[in-house]
Amino acid sequence: MVIYVSGDLGAGKTTLARGLLRGLGYTGRVKSPTFTLVELYKLSRLYLYHFDFYRFKDPRELGEAGFREYFNRDSVCLVEWPERAAAGLPPADVRIVMRVAGSGRDVEIFAETEVGRRCLDRIEL
Repeated sequence: MVIYVSGDLGAGKTTLARGLLRGLGYTGRVKSPTFTLVELYKLSRLYLYHFDFYRFKDPRELGEAGFREYFNRDSVCLVEWPERAAAGLPPADVRIVMRVAGSGRDVEIFAETEVGRRCLDRIEL
């Protein structure tokens, strides 16, 4: 599954990722992958890769970084700043758009594939 999370700096993308991981039962430290580009979280049989492509200047950097093989049927890839690597990324199953709204956030969630629709059908929004 591929999940795109878009929004300006400070919109809460990493906080959302942290909440998702907590909801999946992960109790360890969840840090922003801004400088490492990717953080791996192994949850039982699930591999969740949390990417942050904020520092990418060119979509070709995705291939140069060697991340393409992480996007496979056995993993969940949560991608912050997907627009910075767009040409090299597989399409999103779920797309999340976050905006700062006063002291809170506005969040829109879109199912982009059948897999994404089944996922969203299983959660309470």
